[in-house]
Amino acid sequence: MARELLEALDQAGVRLTGPRRELAALIARRQGHFTAADLLADAEQRSLGIGRATVFRLLELLADQNLVERVDLPDGRHAYVPCEPSHHHHLVCVSCGAISEVDDCGIDAVTAEAARRSGFEIQSHRLELFGRCPRCQNVESRQ
Repeated sequence: MARELLEALDQAGVRLTGPRRELAALIARRQGHFTAADLLADAEQRSLGIGRATVFRLLELLADQNLVERVDLPDGRHAYVPCEPSHHHHLVCVSCGAISEVDDCGIDAVTAEAARRSGFEIQSHRLELFGRCPRCQNVESRQ
């Protein structure tokens, strides 16, 4: 995955510096969603010397290229998840942080109806559903 991130950034004309390469590798190793603080902790643990500004700038570049998507967690924190560039929604496990992508799931009909009723021209929407994944449900039921 690090290679795909770097290739997409390169094609967008973004300079592939050493810190950006290192961060792409850290993102590729992550499972589920991650925060900027997670990346900073990973970089610090590996003594990479990467600062906050570099992390936030790269996350913004990746989001601009639709390579990661920002997810607003129920506790108010912002996390990121690597994504396919197609439109989709997220199911987020509140226990382990796993994220699953789901396609339309009927929300397009809801937004079309909201637009019709309100007269709004809907330009975009985002749906994040929070709960427990099947694995965490199984672990919880065994306790």
